Amino acid sequence: MIKKRKYKFTSLLFAFGILVVLAIGLFIERNGINYTSKQSSYYLNVSQVKTKSEALSAIPVNNLVIFNSSNETSASAINNFKQLFEDMKVSTAYVDVATETIPDFTSYKSVVVLTPDIEPLGVKAIELMDWVEAGGNVMFAMTIQKDNMSSIIEHKLGVVTSAYEYALVNKVHIKDGFMLGGGKDYKIDEAFESAWGVELDSSAHVHMTTADDNKTPLIWDYQLGSGRVVVDNFGIYVKAMRGFYSASYSLLDDVGVYPVINSAAFTLDDFPSPVPNGDGKYIKHDYHMNISEFYTNVWWPNMISLSEKYGIKYTGVVIENYENDTSGKIKRQSDSSRFTYFGNMLLQMGGEIGYHGYNHQPFSLSNVDYGDAFEYHTWPNTKAIGNSLNELIRFTNSLFPTEEKSVYVPPSNILSVEARDFIVKKYPQIKVIASSYFSKTFEYEQEFAVANDGMIEEPRISSGTIIDDYIKLTMVSELNMHYVSHHFVHPDDPLDVDRGAKLGWDRMFENLSKQMDWLYKAAPNIRNQTESQMGGAIQRFSSITVTKEVTDAAFTFKLGNFVDEAYLMVRINKGEIGKVSGGELEHLTGNLYLLHATNNTVTIQRK
Repeated sequence: MIKKRKYKFTSLLFAFGILVVLAIGLFIERNGINYTSKQSSYYLNVSQVKTKSEALSAIPVNNLVIFNSSNETSASAINNFKQLFEDMKVSTAYVDVATETIPDFTSYKSVVVLTPDIEPLGVKAIELMDWVEAGGNVMFAMTIQKDNMSSIIEHKLGVVTSAYEYALVNKVHIKDGFMLGGGKDYKIDEAFESAWGVELDSSAHVHMTTADDNKTPLIWDYQLGSGRVVVDNFGIYVKAMRGFYSASYSLLDDVGVYPVINSAAFTLDDFPSPVPNGDGKYIKHDYHMNISEFYTNVWWPNMISLSEKYGIKYTGVVIENYENDTSGKIKRQSDSSRFTYFGNMLLQMGGEIGYHGYNHQPFSLSNVDYGDAFEYHTWPNTKAIGNSLNELIRFTNSLFPTEEKSVYVPPSNILSVEARDFIVKKYPQIKVIASSYFSKTFEYEQEFAVANDGMIEEPRISSGTIIDDYIKLTMVSELNMHYVSHHFVHPDDPLDVDRGAKLGWDRMFENLSKQMDWLYKAAPNIRNQTESQMGGAIQRFSSITVTKEVTDAAFTFKLGNFVDEAYLMVRINKGEIGKVSGGELEHLTGNLYLLHATNNTVTIQRK
């Protein structure tokens, strides 16, 4: 019998195998998970896209806005309402009662009174209400001032009695079924006595009140003869309230309809990037980790869990380094392990990579003086800016060579006019600029739009983990105005006391999670998109127009500049709906629906 030989190094082979497994694990950790691209471009061809003003120019004017440039409140609100109706694709004529004669109402389907002082309208105010009674539609968009003329017409607004005093609006209650996010109370920043004290006819339909014992009516509609009256009585006309006015306007007529974007995007600013600078004392206290370990073992797993729970597609915008050199001299990033690790995982989750900066210095030339607002440096010329962008593009292409990268987020939302023009002319691969919906010092303020030069403007409307009352109100408004959510989170939020670091990351993440929970309960089927996909949605939103035909048998919507699909908010104010052709209706809340149009003509049968 031949005996089997016993090898003394068998245990060494076992140990070697363990080392190989560990090495593979370390390689994966350092380089991220391999990914296959899951994204296909949603952009339209340039020839298929129109700006909102170009699209509106082809639509007959059917709405009249009456304002008063000599009234401070009216004058300050007019531009905001012009933007509102442009976004709703309501072709509108504007008449200034301080300098112009009010035209015949019979040329229009709706009239919006954008002045609190009714007396300058004179006898036209009485003619207006007679026109409504005969079948017209009017919206009083500003808190009405009690005077002789308003006293004459107030009963035709559904008002039984009225006072000269105004009620405090420090919290509002949106009736369930009126707006997305309804059935809840929302606080108002810088509240004041802005609501006309009224008692309404029992037949008036009240959609929003003050959230106090008085329940002062803030939005209502009233059937006047064959026409309809809508009154907005909350007296706040800022950009953050547009969705309340779009919802109010949709109460007019048997059906209200306007285009929306239908998109929820979530951006991870400065991600991937080198380890953020900042005071990590709260992280060390709570987690006994350094900053790098915290991001790998706590922050990023939390963000993954949020994505998995709600289907969020993150857009990460890259910062190559945090140096302050703006001379145009380039120092390449030597350590790419963090970038590939986090970036590949983000891509595997269905996200995308965009551009933020070679460093975190905003693109402003030497003609900009930041003063005490920022410690940023300016750039000497566009050549230096170009050098930094070229390096950022080279760096991200070396890390993620198969991915289309088309989104640029300006550091701190700061972007000079000169730098923006330079980017548009020299970098056609950048199709989207994502900055801010609300202007602060030096910030580049945007609307959801396609600019005249073709750049897609894609503002964020909320950010961070301190979800204050203003952010909550804005998110409600934008769900109803554009059916959109666009939120930014910075990885270094837990390092910055001004952004919540003292609360601790657990509390910060809890705040963020609660707001995302609110969002997806209010709009459970909103499309989760990357920023480039939102860009394509904005192109379609910018181009589309809608004209409606209302008969006893059906509502018919004809869509101009239709390419492949469009989304529209539809409010059925009268009657029941039957068969839909040319698209699909999704019930949102109350009598509010989302229409997904798949044809340039959509018909909704009436029961």
